[in-house]
Amino acid sequence: MLAVVLLLFGPNMAGSAEVIIRDAVSGERKTSVTVLPKEALQGSAALTPTQIKSLAQAIQADAQAQFFVVSAIAVSVMVLFASVVGWWVAGRVLRPLHAITAQARSMSARNIHDRIVIDGPADELRDLADTFNGMLDRLDRAFTSQRRFVADASHELRTPLAIERAIMQVRLSNATPQQIVGVREELLAANRRLDLLLEGLLLLARSDNGLPERHPVDLAAVADRVVHSALVNAPPGGPGGLQGQLTTVPVTVLGDEVLLTQLLDNLVRNAMLYNVPNGWFTVTLAADGTVTVANSGPLVLPDTVDSLFEPFHRGANKRLASANGAGLGLAIVRSIAEAHDGTVTAASRPSGGLEVTARFPHL
Repeated sequence: MLAVVLLLFGPNMAGSAEVIIRDAVSGERKTSVTVLPKEALQGSAALTPTQIKSLAQAIQADAQAQFFVVSAIAVSVMVLFASVVGWWVAGRVLRPLHAITAQARSMSARNIHDRIVIDGPADELRDLADTFNGMLDRLDRAFTSQRRFVADASHELRTPLAIERAIMQVRLSNATPQQIVGVREELLAANRRLDLLLEGLLLLARSDNGLPERHPVDLAAVADRVVHSALVNAPPGGPGGLQGQLTTVPVTVLGDEVLLTQLLDNLVRNAMLYNVPNGWFTVTLAADGTVTVANSGPLVLPDTVDSLFEPFHRGANKRLASANGAGLGLAIVRSIAEAHDGTVTAASRPSGGLEVTARFPHL
């Protein structure tokens, strides 16, 4: 409501005026108003209270109508503008969600290595994309581990199975009662090699899948236990007269104690198996979480060192399980180290043997 109050004083303010009320839609409406001095209101020419009230109501009605029209136009424009801006903002906000949805729908075992790339600030949508990419990383490792396990198992199981089949078909077909004992020992040895191969494949698959839980592990105590056990119970098939030396400092890492024990055991027994008579090996644990295992032994060509970490590979590119192992020792070491967010490297020694270094984040 619009209220106008005119207080007129003095004789010189008498006269007439024309009040123009402009309508925003229909144009102009003119209303003539006579302005009289205060003394003239006491005479007969004065406006009656009814006329004044009627005039005020007319002005008020016109003002309200104009206010409603202008308000309606303003609200309509604001709603339209807000709708357009809201549609544009919603499109920009939801565009990354559409990309994530499309990526999830197209995901399969063939393209699981693809990742979602979102440009923009580090907000909730970026966190969602990073979480989705992390899930894809875990699935990718699981699929890779599964394919690797199936491929390696199908390839390497052929040799021990073929050996057992040949023993049963050839040796048992015309074996004498005295030869049965020898055939039985050969079958048991082939069975042990097969069991060793399966155990290594399962451990490799387990370490490839990462660590669901991590606990503080005293790496010095694990190294002491592994070296002592290896010296007391030397791996069969290795050279005799070996000397071992252990140097440790207190180090604690987060991880799985069983897998870390297996890693150190593989390194130590590998250093003992691939050695020379009356040779040596050393295990050194540094304060920064670095474990170094070095040994004497045959000369290892520098360009063949990296292949030693591949499953079933040995020196000189041999790819065959033997009575001494399944050829998975260093492959398991690398997989366990990576599961603990660590690294493992190897270098050939000029005088023969190998030096393997594993590094772990420590507390």
